[in-house]
Amino acid sequence: MIRRIVLGCMLVVAIAAIAFAVLAWHPSIYPIAPPAASSIDPGLIRRGAHLAALGYCDSCHTADGDRAYAGGRPLETPFGVVYGTNITPDPDTGIGRWSGTAFNRAMRDGIDRAGRNLYPAFPYDHFRRLSDNDLAALYAFVMTRDPVHSQAPATHLAFPYNLRPLVAVWNLAFVGHEERVTASGQDAALVRGRYLSEGLSHCGGCHTPRNRFGAEETGRHFDGGEAEGWWAPPLNANSPAPVPWTEESLFDYLRSWDAQHGGAVGPMARVGEELRRAPEADVRAIAHYVASQMPPPAPDRSSPIEALVGRHQIDTAQKPDLAAGAAIYGSACARCHDDSGVPFTVRSLAQHTTLWGPDPRNVIRVIVDGIRPAEGQAGGIMPPFGAVLGTTQITQLVVYLRARFTDQPAWTSLEQTVRLVTRQNS
Repeated sequence: MIRRIVLGCMLVVAIAAIAFAVLAWHPSIYPIAPPAASSIDPGLIRRGAHLAALGYCDSCHTADGDRAYAGGRPLETPFGVVYGTNITPDPDTGIGRWSGTAFNRAMRDGIDRAGRNLYPAFPYDHFRRLSDNDLAALYAFVMTRDPVHSQAPATHLAFPYNLRPLVAVWNLAFVGHEERVTASGQDAALVRGRYLSEGLSHCGGCHTPRNRFGAEETGRHFDGGEAEGWWAPPLNANSPAPVPWTEESLFDYLRSWDAQHGGAVGPMARVGEELRRAPEADVRAIAHYVASQMPPPAPDRSSPIEALVGRHQIDTAQKPDLAAGAAIYGSACARCHDDSGVPFTVRSLAQHTTLWGPDPRNVIRVIVDGIRPAEGQAGGIMPPFGAVLGTTQITQLVVYLRARFTDQPAWTSLEQTVRLVTRQNS
């Protein structure tokens, strides 16, 4: 009896191992000679450039100050740092030997030309929605970039996340087979916005919570998430924004600056840089779709602009625990933020979504790092205070900002969060 049980268990293990090997194995795709740029339709290349901007390809595949699309940019994830790969047509370190078939497989299935699973930090779970024509245009664009011989740093994740074959199991569990979006009988702008937001622009990649395995929680679509240590606010009815987002304000924010909400910072700033190069109609379609996911908030969550701007000063005699933060605000912040009319500054900090949200990291990061617009772009400028304010002072300031400009409860474990953010930035 024991022998039969052992043999049965061995058989089950063997069958499971064979099934896993079949699931995880993918054939390599024969390499090609890099196509000549002159052989590719210029119109297709231009369309691919617009699509690449809508997909923010540069933001992940170009390291700061480096050559475009040559890879090497680090992307922080809960499982370790993943480096963007070289997607220029260099035949040795890039994708110059990739055929259109190999490119499409990587975009839709997360499998590279050699048959290896790509880590899902690359959002193929969204890109799989792309049409054949859009994939052809993207392929034309990347294969006509200047080839750069540059090997991106190798990604080293902790065990067992470093085992690429296990990604096949992740795909089986979490990657669906979404149908292509069609426009028959629907608002064409809404359909286009959905196609871009859910596919190429992969908004849910940051703005949807993820489970312990790093997969999006599909039942909490657009319910807020995080990106590279920044809080990504909800894009649905759970948005804590005190000033309701509209289609027009979303468009202004995505392209540059919105007078009611301000401008993008952190990873979202790079998204805005890309969208400035995208067709206006497509950015408006994204704003149209996202606005449709954000119904007007309940009356108790909505405050008129004048009420926000007019939030009174806190009497620190009545609340002495806020006195230190008030003093820091008065010396370092009030000159620009007390309805001063400084360009690219909203009238009141009470208008900023992040101050009303459940996560203080964005506020802390802006205080520590400041704000700098992209080179050659107009935008908000704020000096970094991380070098002049200590942990205790930053904590006191953030406590004061939350108390003065919102009616939300104080953030918990704030000093610990400040220490974590400042340590990450050092």
